Amino acid sequence: MMELTSKQRKVLEKAAHSLEPVVIVGQNGVTDSLVDMTKEQLKQHELIKIKFNEFKEEKQTLSGQLAESCDATLVRIIGNVAIMYKESEEDDKKVYAKALAKAAAKTSANV
Repeated sequence: MMELTSKQRKVLEKAAHSLEPVVIVGQNGVTDSLVDMTKEQLKQHELIKIKFNEFKEEKQTLSGQLAESCDATLVRIIGNVAIMYKESEEDDKKVYAKALAKAAAKTSANV
């Protein structure tokens, strides 16, 4: 799990804007199969949205637990949708690495 600067979060939020949720938290909550599905989606896409149809009151806690279980980073929760990021292990699938590095460089240059 990586720590994101505010500029890096903005980059990922902007990239996630056009994405549709690929994981839905329903009446069963966060189960082992939901964790497995989330891991698989993160492996395929790096950046995903998770929609809470149920457990809306616990979305903050459940999102944090899900991110931890998947070794991913919770970018932000907007409404009932969580944005999660995990950098791909394969170099040719790293879509956001350059943009995040550029945002990190801007942050360190401003400090």
